[in-house]
Amino acid sequence: MKKVFALICTFALTFSLTACENSESSYNSENPVVSTSSESSSTSENSSESETSDISENVGEFDLENGTVLLNSGYTMPILGIGTFTLSNEEAENSVYWALRDGFRLIDTARIYGNEEGVGRGIQRAIDEGICTREEIFVTTKMWTSDYSNGENAIDASLERLGLDYIDLMILHHSQPSNDVDAYKAMEQAVNDGKLRSIGLSNYYEPDDFDRLVSAVTITPALLQNETHPYHQSAEVKSHIAQYGTVLESWFPLGGRGNTQTLFNDETISKIAADHGKSSAQVIIRWHLQAGNIAIPGSSNEAHIAEDHEVFDFELSDEEMRQMTALDKNERFADY
Repeated sequence: MKKVFALICTFALTFSLTACENSESSYNSENPVVSTSSESSSTSENSSESETSDISENVGEFDLENGTVLLNSGYTMPILGIGTFTLSNEEAENSVYWALRDGFRLIDTARIYGNEEGVGRGIQRAIDEGICTREEIFVTTKMWTSDYSNGENAIDASLERLGLDYIDLMILHHSQPSNDVDAYKAMEQAVNDGKLRSIGLSNYYEPDDFDRLVSAVTITPALLQNETHPYHQSAEVKSHIAQYGTVLESWFPLGGRGNTQTLFNDETISKIAADHGKSSAQVIIRWHLQAGNIAIPGSSNEAHIAEDHEVFDFELSDEEMRQMTALDKNERFADY
């Protein structure tokens, strides 16, 4: 009797163990093993660190093949665009439309230019005709100094004039220590609200002035837009902002209206242009891109706009880049 009871117990124990094994095997095959809280947290942290590392390694690195640069905000920005300074609403509409048709995807305007409505219409024309989508376009505008005390309203007003749901980049137009920090904080809030994607500065020429603002805000400027061209290469401030992952963008990349011929007729530039069978304007733009400057040449001339985009089919040699760098005179053409 004892032997029978022992056999029954042994059989029951074996069946129980087998059932447990089958149950565990079935769960694992249908439901992958889930990490414990600490393991999940560790994995998430490692993934986050890896993503952050990838971003920080590539921030500010110009991709000349694709014509883009990764900003410290995590967004990709075209490195060549069209500027709209001094253009009327009608001129801005046409120039923006032509630029998008010819392959540009970066558009630069500002509240003080008085042409945000025209820029918005040019963008909409291109979208309506299927030339590009809104997501493919990178729109920059600027908050003017008189609006700094009411930044939130200034941002909403630019959105309305442009006819857009969001602005890719908004920058403060000038340094104004009395209230530029408050204006910048309004832009930070707009980033949190989804109205702006990236934010930055313009016309901050002294490293100390740049640091003054950066030390008082939370979001590091993605971009600094200053007058930059072969005679004023912004070397000091460009080197300084690199530590923040902030990239330099050039306004007046060709010297600005009234000064372009000074650069176009420069012996070094014109010789390099002749050697490549390109115009002086194209050589200067190509120099900007290879030097790591985003460039936004402005024009209301349809042919010139097309010409300004044709700079990705040639390359300046190291020697030619050295010759261009040697042209720096730290000489600005504007006084603002």
